Amino acid sequence: MAYCINYQRKDDSPLELQQGRVYLVGAGPGDPALATIKAVACIQQAEVIIYDYLASEKLLEFASPRAERIYVGKKAGDHAMSQEQINALLVEKGRSSVVVRLKGGDPFIFGRGGEEALALREAGIRFEVVPGVTSAIAVPAYAGIPLTHRGLAASVAFVTGHEMPGKETSDIHWDRLATGVGTLVFLMGVRNLELISSQLMAHGRSEETPVAVIRWGTTAEQRTVTGRLASIAQVAEEAGVKPPAIIVIGEVAGLRQHLNWFEERPLFGKTVVVTRAREQASDFRLLLEEKGAQCIEFPTIEVIPPADWGPVDRAIQDLNHYDWVIFTSINGVRFFFQRLREKGEDVRALHGIRIGAIGPKTASGLEERGLRLDFIPPEYRAEAVIEGLGKDEVVSKRFLLPRAAKAREILPEKIKEMGGQIDVVPVYETIRPTGKREEVRDLLKTGGISCITFTSSSTVENFVKMFPQADVPSLVEKVTIACIGPITAQTAHEHGLKVKIMPEEYTIEALTSAIVEYYTQS
Repeated sequence: MAYCINYQRKDDSPLELQQGRVYLVGAGPGDPALATIKAVACIQQAEVIIYDYLASEKLLEFASPRAERIYVGKKAGDHAMSQEQINALLVEKGRSSVVVRLKGGDPFIFGRGGEEALALREAGIRFEVVPGVTSAIAVPAYAGIPLTHRGLAASVAFVTGHEMPGKETSDIHWDRLATGVGTLVFLMGVRNLELISSQLMAHGRSEETPVAVIRWGTTAEQRTVTGRLASIAQVAEEAGVKPPAIIVIGEVAGLRQHLNWFEERPLFGKTVVVTRAREQASDFRLLLEEKGAQCIEFPTIEVIPPADWGPVDRAIQDLNHYDWVIFTSINGVRFFFQRLREKGEDVRALHGIRIGAIGPKTASGLEERGLRLDFIPPEYRAEAVIEGLGKDEVVSKRFLLPRAAKAREILPEKIKEMGGQIDVVPVYETIRPTGKREEVRDLLKTGGISCITFTSSSTVENFVKMFPQADVPSLVEKVTIACIGPITAQTAHEHGLKVKIMPEEYTIEALTSAIVEYYTQS
């Protein structure tokens, strides 16, 4: 699912945000796709973002690079700030800035949003509340548990599980709660699970009542343990369940065995590294995430304009001299037409020139620009272009090849051998970024990565160069390597990587399917 980037009113005017205002925004339960459109709009326009431990950091990608970001997360035994300090910070920043207070779940359901709103009101600072999808509802749904169900539960209660043993007076009326509500959802209660169970049973709840404990719900790290009220504390302890987790108590918890959908997706529990350039990574990542994978974007190449536009500009000026223009990648299409526009031209400049494309994505990029293609080879590689065109279509013809600054030379060499002329013009370059290197290295060392995907030879070569050469074999020894096609796979083999996955069709869709098939059969 793609995230909505721009929020607009029905009259197409942008959401009006004024200086000196605080937005108490619910970030949802963990899956960033569950954030609301208004939440994203507020994040986009915030000058200051004050965010929690349970708020997905992926939502910060919507923020302006100029926005100040302040982490105030609180988890058991580790508080970055006390609630009083957070309140004071909101007041300080809210006097002159547009502030987003990004809170996990919903601000007003065990989120202490009410306390923050009162502090702002007392200080005379305007605020708005942007509700979020609470984990109390979303997490059970992702675990396959409906909170209400005809014949099983006609009522539901949300209860704090954070009351500590030994407290003189409980705010929870256990005698009424135990048998007066069909489904009980406890938040922040894992550490007190034994107390919760014993109190409910002492006040009449059957010890055979089904229970589910769900950790990190709605994320790729979701884990669910089930049992009966009498033994669930022991079951959860033996399973090593720790916060954050939701506890669902009631007959509806027994429906999980029939309705579990999230954790049964074929790539659930697998961590997949996507090495594509950031501009192209999102489509691939979304395909993998739809199958249940946890994805780490680790671009080993960054696509940038060429150092010198001169050769491209001369080719654009002499376009009417070419018989063919062959595009070998979607990046080549994007940068070529970007420069074409900058030079005051458009697709009409290609009138009378035959157009070829390698690969469906490249072809789609051209068709979206209104071009009708004359040739798409059956295989997505340079050799297939030569075979498909044939000598008669090459002899004495003049070709233009807009491509990366560094690429395989097979296509231009073969065209020259067959009597054609070809001008190779670099419309983009690829460089090696440095982000997330240590994070990925640590995950590889600890076995935290299941699969690494490569979609070009450049991604392989740059990945290998990002780590000490002597360390690479041991780092990837237990990792499954997936390559988009034979050229990429050959490069991987040359660097000592054992390729286990390669689709017959060289597309990201086919690569995703091949990864699913591999893990389904293994």
